[in-house]
Amino acid sequence: MRSLLILALLVATAYLSLCAWLYVTQRSQIYFAIQEANPPGAQSIRLASGDSILKIWVVERPGPRVLVYFGGNAEDVSANLPTFASAIPDHSLYLVNYRGYGGSTGTPSESALVADAFAVYDHLHARYPDISVMGRSLGTGVAVQLAAAREVRRLVLVTPYDSLANVAGAHFPMFPVAFLMRDRYDSASHARAVGAPVLAVIASDDEIIPRANSEALVNSFPQSQVRVTLLEGATHNSIDLYPAYLRDVGDFLTAD
Repeated sequence: MRSLLILALLVATAYLSLCAWLYVTQRSQIYFAIQEANPPGAQSIRLASGDSILKIWVVERPGPRVLVYFGGNAEDVSANLPTFASAIPDHSLYLVNYRGYGGSTGTPSESALVADAFAVYDHLHARYPDISVMGRSLGTGVAVQLAAAREVRRLVLVTPYDSLANVAGAHFPMFPVAFLMRDRYDSASHARAVGAPVLAVIASDDEIIPRANSEALVNSFPQSQVRVTLLEGATHNSIDLYPAYLRDVGDFLTAD
């Protein structure tokens, strides 16, 4: 009997230690900062936001429309410049490096990234009356909160989720992640405050964001507000290989 109690105590101690490790290290598992890139001929600006300086890749074009892009947790957003410029020809493009990513200073967190998104929007709003916002994976959580708090023309969500806590819970059901996570990106709770038309691009075989979590977010919007592009056979990181991805994004952004 005593040996069973000791074993139970060891198991409980190990479990609690793992929970503590997950809590302490969670941001290092959410944010995978990439090094600074310098594509030949690409243009960038520096924008102050709070105590950080953001590096933002820019394609300037005439006209009133601009697209602001927030990428995934380990994405080099500058890699999108050629394909975005081709698929979205009538918008200026601003691709944001998060704090700590690709030449931006500071340390990422949910509150910091959302505050930075507001700073980018407010910087652009004086110049561009029509601002659309696009987020991919992690960036959908930033994009939804921005669109819920500011007026945007269109909102594009690529491999989105209802909340990061729910995604983590699907991957680690043995841990109480709902109580452990600090950066929750609860997009579903902000969806009703979004007034813009929404395009959700979902990978049918997404191994990172369960399809159920993407569909839960879609269902958080009024049905008439959201359009869905389902890429059959696509995985989380292979959607760029599907012509329908940027074709539908481009069509959606240019629709009147």
